Amino acid sequence: MCDNLTDGTQVADDSKATDVGARYAKALFDLAKDEGRIAAVESDLKSLKAMLKDSADLRTLIGSPKFSAADKGKGLAGVAVKARLNPTTQKFLGLLAANGRAGALASVITSFEALTALHRGAVSAEVTSAIPLSAAQSKSVAAALRQALGKDPEITTRVDASILGGIKVQVGSRLYDASLKSKLDQLKFALKRA
Repeated sequence: MCDNLTDGTQVADDSKATDVGARYAKALFDLAKDEGRIAAVESDLKSLKAMLKDSADLRTLIGSPKFSAADKGKGLAGVAVKARLNPTTQKFLGLLAANGRAGALASVITSFEALTALHRGAVSAEVTSAIPLSAAQSKSVAAALRQALGKDPEITTRVDASILGGIKVQVGSRLYDASLKSKLDQLKFALKRA
C-alpha cells in the first residue's frame, strides 16, 4: 500500500497491515493460551521470522500478488511441515493464507512477540540502527531501556541505512527517534518555517 505524493514519490502505508497483523496475532495468542501452547507457537514464529529473513523466495511467495491464496497456503503448509511446526501454528498459517493475509505474516509475528512479552511481564522493543550494533552497544541500549521502562526489555534489532545514523527504538506504540535523518528533517522543517 502506497500513497502517491504530488511530486511523484511514494510513501508506504503500513498502518493497515499492522492492524491486521495485530488482530491475527491476538487471535493466535488467545488460541495458544487456551491450548497451553504459547511457548511452542512463539518458538515456531521465531523460526518463521528467521526463515523470512533468510529466504527471498519465501518473502516473494507471501508478499507477491502473483500468487493466489491457495498457492500461498500450499507454500506455507510445505514450510510448516518441513520445519515441523506444531499443529496450532500450521492451522493458523493455513487460515492466514486462506483469508488472503499471508502478506501480514511478519506483522503477525512482531505483534505476537509483543503479546508474549507482555504476558511474561517483559517489554518488547525494536531497535533500528543505520549499521549493526556491537555487543557493547546492544548492552548499553538494553541497560538504558531497563532503566527507563523499569522492566527487562526483549530487544530485536533491525538495520535500516536510510536513518543515516543514530537509533530508533519502538516500544509498543511509542517511538523514540534519535536518528540523524529525523534530526535533519526537523532542521529542514524549521528552516522552511523561518
